[in-house]
Amino acid sequence: MSVIFDFLGKSARQNVLDALEKAKSNEQYHALLNLTEKRALERADSVDRGEITGQLAGVPFVVKDNFLAFGAPTTAASKILENFESPLQATAVEKLESEGAICIGKANLDAFAHGGSTENSAFGPTKNAFDMERVAGGSSGGSAVVTALDIVPFALGSDTGGSIRQPASFNGVVGVKPTYGAVSRFGVVAMASSTDVIGAFTTNVADAELIMEIITGHDERDGTTLPDFFKKADVKTNQKIGLIKDFMTSDVDPEVLARTNEYVEKLRAAGHTVEEVELPMAKYALAIYYIVVPAELSSNLARYDGIRYGYRAEGVKTLAELYGKTRDLGFVTENKRRIMIGSYVLSSGFFDAFYLKAQKARTLLINEFDKLFEKYDALIGPVVPTPAFKLGENTADPIRMYLTDIMTVPTSLAGLPALSVPAGTTDAGLPIGVQLMGPRRSDAALLALARQMETK
Repeated sequence: MSVIFDFLGKSARQNVLDALEKAKSNEQYHALLNLTEKRALERADSVDRGEITGQLAGVPFVVKDNFLAFGAPTTAASKILENFESPLQATAVEKLESEGAICIGKANLDAFAHGGSTENSAFGPTKNAFDMERVAGGSSGGSAVVTALDIVPFALGSDTGGSIRQPASFNGVVGVKPTYGAVSRFGVVAMASSTDVIGAFTTNVADAELIMEIITGHDERDGTTLPDFFKKADVKTNQKIGLIKDFMTSDVDPEVLARTNEYVEKLRAAGHTVEEVELPMAKYALAIYYIVVPAELSSNLARYDGIRYGYRAEGVKTLAELYGKTRDLGFVTENKRRIMIGSYVLSSGFFDAFYLKAQKARTLLINEFDKLFEKYDALIGPVVPTPAFKLGENTADPIRMYLTDIMTVPTSLAGLPALSVPAGTTDAGLPIGVQLMGPRRSDAALLALARQMETK
């Protein structure tokens, strides 16, 4: 059942005050970096006076702090942008505000969205909504936690290789990664331009459908956006669904396997056919991703040089020293690691050996997905190999941290829509999500399938 509808028709000011009070009373989770209190209350009063109307009139929400939005700095959880006040707003934020929604704050993330635990934030980690000794997931950990804690009914995030789906799984909420190009990225701090997408966190599928219907569509300011194709769909009966065998191995936590298999049985009980399928290129997806994505982000981060905007190092004598010191002090360790990897694979003598080969392998992965979707309506598998891990558990081992993305990066590389939907909990009460994946532009059909299963 929709939670958003509970906010409609009520005092917008009271909705916002309640959300702000919940945010302040849950500060120990460190899910929010800044509140937009003054602007939010002003907009709420305009809604109550009837000056602002729309499908979401008076509904509070939160945006990941790599979205440009008014009322608070846009930091991308980085020292280099700590005091950056944006002169404009992201298209997705503008679309929500045009329907009367009210942004009450900016959510924590891994700095520049580089990470899978929100431990790489320059301002400290976000804690899991169910166990404060565990990670929130990342990079959109703050957005997932504010949704899970019912501070707001929905939040926006960005997903480059799993940054919406993984924290959604760790915090027991719905996380939507749309088809690449479905939602404008204008006004969102870029990570990797060929895989970045904008999506949402909600507590239920009906709300996810509503939010995606509002924020999708072509934007002249983002040349990668697709024509508007999203429209809430009815459930297609007797679907053929492929269970990705490569994701159901002994390396996966037994309780994750158990919850995934239980969800599969629910699909069968609802009249759908589920068969095991193979995705051989999946084992190379992580290697492809950590060549292609660092290459793109190293280029995107070149603009942070201390000259144009953002943090600027003091006490320097040369231009080279300004660049070097600004970037050294402004970026966290993971930013630097990925910049170095990206610069290396793009350098003369290594471009063909690494980057070009990775792009060719990416095409083979896309072809495998396309072949599967000739026979199957959707695919299913776990979101993450484990439930949320403990804070600090993986920070000293970047490879181990990267492996948490192993089941989410394939669809990102292929530009496909994918959802994380709650599938139960571990015996210890930690949430576990299951991942539904579909062909390009099947976003509404995937959500319809998830909605059907949510009611079972």
